[in-house]
Amino acid sequence: MEVTSRFRFLEGASGSDIAEGPSSFKAPEVSTAMTTTTKIEATHTEDEAGPADVTGLSRRPKRADARRNYEKLLVAARAAFAENDVDASLEDIARRAGVGIGTLYRHFPTRQALLEAAYVDEVEAMAAAAADLATLPPWEALSTFLRRFMQYATTKRAIGQELMAYVPADADVFAACRHAITSAGEPLLRRAQDAGIVRPDVSFTEVGRMVSGIASVRVSNAAELERIFELALDGLRYRQADDGA
Repeated sequence: MEVTSRFRFLEGASGSDIAEGPSSFKAPEVSTAMTTTTKIEATHTEDEAGPADVTGLSRRPKRADARRNYEKLLVAARAAFAENDVDASLEDIARRAGVGIGTLYRHFPTRQALLEAAYVDEVEAMAAAAADLATLPPWEALSTFLRRFMQYATTKRAIGQELMAYVPADADVFAACRHAITSAGEPLLRRAQDAGIVRPDVSFTEVGRMVSGIASVRVSNAAELERIFELALDGLRYRQADDGA
């Protein structure tokens, strides 16, 4: 299914779809202007609370009280969708956040607006984490980022899947988030390659497909998935060819 395959790099789509064919993900050069029908109100700068607006799509309020409610609503929405409750009502999400439905609608006038905000917020948190990881040794920085990426792809699939009911797979929200993750991960991969730790013949696009594919594997317990992930990481390491081979 082509629509699903375009979306796999970030969300992993459904487990069976990923296993059936390669993703068509490419690291695009995109405008970060949001052109979907629903825009999230308020503004945000890097000096304010919350992750930096690396996608150009996040809109956090300036006032501290409004920003607190905004963040509580995002936390509640992520929790609802993480439970695979993609049909959670906006009223239920408002109750989880401890705010009135009017407060929710002031920040997110439609369900699509809330879905986009929750989707973008997690990506921007990952991008912010990548900047912090740059102070770690090259392999530790890269492997930590990829582990967080796998956790994201595993737990946030439901948000992306429901969002695709409102916007096409090539919508700006998906393109901008792919661009943000690629921009965050590529320097970490390149630094590890320059240090001679990671094989030089792989791109971040390939690594991203690998990790999102692992995240889609159905296993009986988390230890199995961790084992598969560790094997994949080991395959990234550079090893000099054995002259006697």
